[in-house]
Amino acid sequence: MWIKKESAFESIVAPDVFYTAQGIVRARAHRYTNEELIERLRTLYQNRGFLSGLIIDETEGMPSTSIYSQRFGSLVRAYQMVGFTPDRDYRYLETNKFLRRFHPEIVNQTESRIASLGGIVRRDPATDLLRVNDEFSLSLVLARCQTPESGRHHWKVRFDTSSAPDITVAVRLDQANQVALDYYLLPRLDFGQSRIRLAERNPVEFESYRFDSLEYLYGMAERIRLRRVA
Repeated sequence: MWIKKESAFESIVAPDVFYTAQGIVRARAHRYTNEELIERLRTLYQNRGFLSGLIIDETEGMPSTSIYSQRFGSLVRAYQMVGFTPDRDYRYLETNKFLRRFHPEIVNQTESRIASLGGIVRRDPATDLLRVNDEFSLSLVLARCQTPESGRHHWKVRFDTSSAPDITVAVRLDQANQVALDYYLLPRLDFGQSRIRLAERNPVEFESYRFDSLEYLYGMAERIRLRRVA
C-alpha cells in the first residue's frame, strides 16, 4: 500500500511555476499543421508588431522557434510567410546555409566526374582537397555575389594558403547566390596572394582563366585507357 502526502518535502521549484512549465511543454509537444503554425505566428505578429526568436519562445501557447525552423526550413522563411521583414538582413545567413550544403555537393560531383573519366582522385576528408592522378592538387571554393549600395556586383575569392593547392577552382555564384555562374581555374603559380576580387568585367589576366563549365578541368584529369596489343 502506498500513502501519498502532498508537500511532504520542500519543493525546489514552486508548484505554480512547475505546473505552468508543464503546460507549456505539453502545448509545444502538440503536432501542429503548417496552417496552424502560420496562423499563430501571424496573430503574434499582429499583436506585438514585431517578431523575434525571444518573443516567440517566451510567449505562452506559441510553438518553439525550433519547430518553425524545422517545418519551414528557417525562421526567416516563416517570418516571410506572415509578412514580417526583420530589420537585420537575414539573407546573408540564408546564403551561408545554402553554401554549406552546396559546397560538399560540388566537390562530390567533381570527384565523381573525374573518376568516371578514368582519373584517380584522392580526397582529404579534413580539407576536401582533391589530389588528381598524383599529379596536382585541387581546391574548390565558392565565391558569393556581393552587391553594395553602388549596385556593382563583385566576388571575393579566398585561397587556402595553408593547404596551398596547385589549382583553386573558384565557383562564381549568380546574384541570388543559388546557382553557379561560371568557373575560374586559378593556378597557384600565377596567384600567390591570399585573396582576389572579381567584378562583372575583369582584366584579361583574370578572364583568361574563366570557363563556363568544368569541362576543361575534366579534360586535364581524363585518362585514356589503352588497349593491350595481342
